[in-house]
Amino acid sequence: MKKFLRSQLRLMKPMMSSSTLESMRKRQDTLGRFMARSYKNDVTSETITVGDFTAAMITPKNELSGGVILYLHGGGYTSGNLNYAKGFGTVLAARFGIRVLCPEYRLAPEHTFPTALDDATDAYGYLISAGYDPSQMILCGESAGGGLCYSLCQKLAEKGRTLPAGIIAISPWTDLTASGASYEKNEKADPSMTKQRLKFYADLYVYGTESADIGRAEPIENPDADADREIKRDPRMSPLFGKTKGMPPSLIFVGGDEIMLDDAVLMHEKLIASGAESRLVVASGMWHGYVLYGLKENRSDLEKIGKFLKEKIPSQKKLRWLLLDNAAKIFPASRKRNWNNVFRLSATFSEDIDMQSLAAALDVTVRRFPSIAVRIKTGVFWYYLEEIPKAPKIIDEKPYPLARMPFDDIRKCAFRVIVYKKRLAIEFFHAVTDGNGALVFLKTLLAEYLYQKENVRVPTGNGILDRLENPSKKELEDSFFKYAGPKKASRQNTDCFKIKGKREADGFKTNTTFILDADTVHREAKKRGVTVTAYLVAVLTVATLRIQERRIPDRKKQKPIKILVPVNLRKIFPSSTLRNFMLYACPGIDPALGDYTFDEICGIISKQMSLEITEKNMAAMIATNVGNEKPVINRITPLFIKNIVMRLAFNAVGERKSSFSFSNLGVVSLPEELDKRIDRMDFVIGVQSTAPYNTSAVTYKGKLYLNIIRNVSEPVLEYEMHKVFREIELDAVVESNTRGGK
Repeated sequence: MKKFLRSQLRLMKPMMSSSTLESMRKRQDTLGRFMARSYKNDVTSETITVGDFTAAMITPKNELSGGVILYLHGGGYTSGNLNYAKGFGTVLAARFGIRVLCPEYRLAPEHTFPTALDDATDAYGYLISAGYDPSQMILCGESAGGGLCYSLCQKLAEKGRTLPAGIIAISPWTDLTASGASYEKNEKADPSMTKQRLKFYADLYVYGTESADIGRAEPIENPDADADREIKRDPRMSPLFGKTKGMPPSLIFVGGDEIMLDDAVLMHEKLIASGAESRLVVASGMWHGYVLYGLKENRSDLEKIGKFLKEKIPSQKKLRWLLLDNAAKIFPASRKRNWNNVFRLSATFSEDIDMQSLAAALDVTVRRFPSIAVRIKTGVFWYYLEEIPKAPKIIDEKPYPLARMPFDDIRKCAFRVIVYKKRLAIEFFHAVTDGNGALVFLKTLLAEYLYQKENVRVPTGNGILDRLENPSKKELEDSFFKYAGPKKASRQNTDCFKIKGKREADGFKTNTTFILDADTVHREAKKRGVTVTAYLVAVLTVATLRIQERRIPDRKKQKPIKILVPVNLRKIFPSSTLRNFMLYACPGIDPALGDYTFDEICGIISKQMSLEITEKNMAAMIATNVGNEKPVINRITPLFIKNIVMRLAFNAVGERKSSFSFSNLGVVSLPEELDKRIDRMDFVIGVQSTAPYNTSAVTYKGKLYLNIIRNVSEPVLEYEMHKVFREIELDAVVESNTRGGK
């Protein structure tokens, strides 16, 4: 292959030396697409705007490094669009598992010196603003891009800014005056480049053109050779003549036969003389930019690049870890052999899901959520969350939702992605996040899926996060400690009535969905002066009351009926956390006090929720919860003892204060790009550990989906709910899974 390419380059050399700028640009862009082709399925690419130019962030699906490469492409400062920049950038990202930013810096003669350097500086600044420390950054460039790497570092040093961790320069063009001896010595040996062609590029970059036809432009030339040489000795375009003291470590590759050999050799020698670290690789018989061709004969050069990257920045991505938030600590401790606290969010598309696009979208999305894309790890004193190194495999749907998630699986990944035809579902272990944080994850994944499948970019906002943006500290905080009040709330509560039934022997769960017209529900709730949540809690209360009256006719023996209603604390406190930040209200009635009408129950539920869901009351409840963590003795107690204590506490009071839960995620809105492709959203929370039922709701596109899940064979709550809806003249379409179905 080496001999063949060399012969082809030599045959094309005369034509390349006389070709127009237009044809050079087309040829170079084609080369970029060719380079990227072999690795296109191993990376994802995002086009972004930086200053006055665009750039591509190439992200490997198997991301191994926590660093980033700023890749500055070659092309004599006159050629190379984004496709070309992405070419070798894709190779670097896929081969070394590291993100690569590829700027499409502005080209001459439309944009003359120092535009390329200014754009490179802006690209470096963008990475800093995106959260990358210079110690995590490597500059890489070939030809003009290689020289630009050194000019950029010299400019940064002059401004007193921190320099990157290293430079990888491939056939760097460091001397626009062409003063090295190799320009004459290798004139005949070089199969691809001529001194005349380099002058053509340099003049276009320095002086521009007067031609109206840029594609066929001829450069302005300086008739004074001495003045021309002095201008081109400016270190900002010819870094060989600049200061090299304090430069980052360099790895320089150059072909032994190229006329620009001395641009690399003299730069290397100057770096060494000034005390900088530099390694020079001269490939005998090779030509300009030979590394980009990926020849088997030069495979060791890519190995040298990999070794250099490992030396200068962490070779393995440092996985982020977080302590469990205050609400999450109870979930691992209270788990049972056949039960974990898991909930589900799902979106149903108008057409079957493309699995390849979804897998690519998931690869990207998990990196944006280091507090959700996690696994549970066991520490000495607490469980903690550790970021997963890669996305989990997408699995097929079972005949029922929220199948048991073994704790061994949670130790590998604390959520799972499930697909059935048009439906995408995500099931989360509750220690990771609550429904609101999970909805942000799902929305962001949906947006990324659309981009991967149809190249449609969904705008960020309204719960959709920027895939390239680093998570903020506010997203990762445990907001419970931040908003704890000065006084603790009482935990005293009476035991409540719970529906009992015959457990399904194989763990089967039946999920029944009541589909209601959202406007009608809202109108009926408003008629009674209550919220939709209070209205639905009243319906559930009436249904549960009737079940108890049939099973326990003696009113003296009847227990209170209370529904545990999770409260999104982000609506009360200014928190942006994506972790758990919810408490609960527990409204209900006591049958011992007498009979109740439906409207009376609505009013009682509404007033109780209003009294419970206040800033001061929620802050007091938070203070009660976090207070147990503050004593030193509690913090240093070994985890196995904490587990015993928390499990006993959970069994004693955890689920006894309510009949079951009702969690209303509220109205979900999606941007138009997603809204016209998604027909339905669902929210299902798992059954309790000691009771067979739980209920949840979400509203989307004018329909309210009320889900009732159970792990017993008797559908008593569903039947009573249906009766109550008929009595209050609320029409409901009912769906339910059956054995053997999905």
